[in-house]
Amino acid sequence: MSSSSKYIRQPIVSVLGHVDHGKTSFLDYIRGTTVVARESGAITQHIGATEVPIDAIYKVCGDLLKDKKFTLPGLLFIDTPGHHAFTTLRTRGGSLSDLAVLIVDINEGFKPQTYESLRILKQYKTPFIVAANKIDAISGWKTSKDIAKTRIEKQRVNVKTIFEEKLYEMIGTISENKLNSDLYFNISDFRKTIGIVPISAKTGEGIPELLMILVGLAQRFLEDKLHIESGPGKGSVLEVKEEVGLGKTIDAIVYNGTIKSNDKIVIGTKDDPVVTRIKALLKPKPLDEIRDPRERFDNVNEVHAACGVKISSPDLENVIPGAPIRVAKGNLEEVIAEVKKQTKIDFELDEQGILIKADTIGSLEALIKESRDKGIKIRKVDIGNISKRDIIEADASLHPLNKLIFAFNVKILPDAKEELSNADITIFNEDVIYTIMENYDEWIEKKKAMLERERRQEFTHPGMLKFLPEYVFRVSHPAVFGVRIIGGRIKTGIRLMKEDGKVLGSIKGIQSENKSIEEAIQGQEVAISIEGVTVGRQLKGGDILYTEIPASDAKKLRDMINSGECKILIIFNKNSNKYLINTC
Repeated sequence: MSSSSKYIRQPIVSVLGHVDHGKTSFLDYIRGTTVVARESGAITQHIGATEVPIDAIYKVCGDLLKDKKFTLPGLLFIDTPGHHAFTTLRTRGGSLSDLAVLIVDINEGFKPQTYESLRILKQYKTPFIVAANKIDAISGWKTSKDIAKTRIEKQRVNVKTIFEEKLYEMIGTISENKLNSDLYFNISDFRKTIGIVPISAKTGEGIPELLMILVGLAQRFLEDKLHIESGPGKGSVLEVKEEVGLGKTIDAIVYNGTIKSNDKIVIGTKDDPVVTRIKALLKPKPLDEIRDPRERFDNVNEVHAACGVKISSPDLENVIPGAPIRVAKGNLEEVIAEVKKQTKIDFELDEQGILIKADTIGSLEALIKESRDKGIKIRKVDIGNISKRDIIEADASLHPLNKLIFAFNVKILPDAKEELSNADITIFNEDVIYTIMENYDEWIEKKKAMLERERRQEFTHPGMLKFLPEYVFRVSHPAVFGVRIIGGRIKTGIRLMKEDGKVLGSIKGIQSENKSIEEAIQGQEVAISIEGVTVGRQLKGGDILYTEIPASDAKKLRDMINSGECKILIIFNKNSNKYLINTC
């Protein structure tokens, strides 16, 4: 190929979804089918990817693609588990995937990783279709090779009802995420509505239709994007791995141009890009070949986009997943500057906030976005495992709500664990961003309530209560009687007074349903005991009582209490005439 020529590459298709919903089974079925259907050399396995040529797709789809011609060379499926590959594969801050398949177990519906995958697809504006998998597991489902519409119509009434209920539940969930969806054969415009394809990765039902839709969408909407130069290669790091006999290697997806086995390449790291020369370009042996464990890879002279490849090279220690790879042709300084710019997380930090750590650039970007959407302030972001320094920095935060680390798919290093035992910080370390955010919501609610309790315990709290004369359990020594908390709250030990400012005495105890409690809040009816009071003398039916609050406490409470409690303070102050808060 000349360095200036253009050609059409196959679209990169990411497969996402919740664990156990059938991502691997789906890809295994496609690989198995295309191996069976292929002519010699038609199926190719790459690192982290499976290339399905258009000829193999024609054979799998049969009459579905009869008389249809495509200029696409095929589809390149990314088969690294879960959504990690999707967020890792990035270019210029966006997703490298041209299309995606969201696998959902039709019987289980949406799960945490499904929601997460959906949010990430929306974030990167990637076109996708939903594969409603495991239709064969619907009780009574009758397998056939008909197209989906006919297969559904042929099911028994009760089976069809179950299928439709599960389908509508799925459509409803997608709708809650502000997207329209429907069975693919009901859709006239795939740009406005997400297509749902009922499939079984076990029996193969629906998979020909899914492949048909993918090539159709790619041909119709992506062809311009898929015209690429055959010049110096561009790629993205999928994983950094240690290989026996090779040392550090990188698994990469090449999405533009050509990489040759003797090329000098520039790769992004946490710091400055590394410039290194390729020692070997490696591809796995073909899928249908019996593998020799001693020779797992074929050494190749060059690779063309789009494909996956393992690169063996010196100086790969600091390379990070998601970093760009460029063949060093032309002005080296310009190539280095471009790689550095694309590796940098372009994000403005706050003076105060939490720390975020993640395993790849893409997952870090996704976690930053989710945090920002919740209004969470972020002080530091970084790629890699949690270090002792991270713990110290988080613990140094002035606000207790910032003593927090969001960690996505990383480890806590031994010295960090030791430091953590002496620090007052919280770490949410998960491999699902959705779970981190759920844990945060639960934590922040409890943490705020705890801080509020601690803060309020330093002051006498305003309370307003009504004496219930029908509930007098003891007239005196001490007086024990029922009250309703009209506003605010009461606690043991606080002094009560009447509207005229006359102090009755301190609450010795509070009981609710024959159990002693420390505190009672607005709306509760409880029994209280007060020494030095006689019911019928100092206390009469219908009396309204207030907590006595020292002036210093009232001033501090002014900015802390809710509007209902504020009125109590105002009433109390007006009637007691001891001190006054003008506004509240």
